[in-house]
Amino acid sequence: MAALPLQVLVPGGSASVLTAAAGGGDTCAAGDGVFLEVNNGGGSSVTVTLVTPGLFDGLTIGDRAVAIPAGERWKIPVPRVFAKADGQCDITYSGVTSVTVGCFKVS
Repeated sequence: MAALPLQVLVPGGSASVLTAAAGGGDTCAAGDGVFLEVNNGGGSSVTVTLVTPGLFDGLTIGDRAVAIPAGERWKIPVPRVFAKADGQCDITYSGVTSVTVGCFKVS
């Protein structure tokens, strides 16, 4: 898995970068104001799954699967509930051809 760097968006505006989604999945910071941006430049839908670490405050929480239609660019919130002990969220993709991603936080 590749670690996506957390890009902080400041009030005055910020440049942002999307990188190719990794075939084995990626990791992204999780927390308040954090979101994953996914650009599906391919010809078919791609499912992006935020994997939960199993339990959150003693409760079982399911993974979040989001279908990104072909040709669309979506933003997916990554709240703390998806964080492993290291504060990172594991992300998997049903396909990575022409898919770019970035991890962002609004300051």
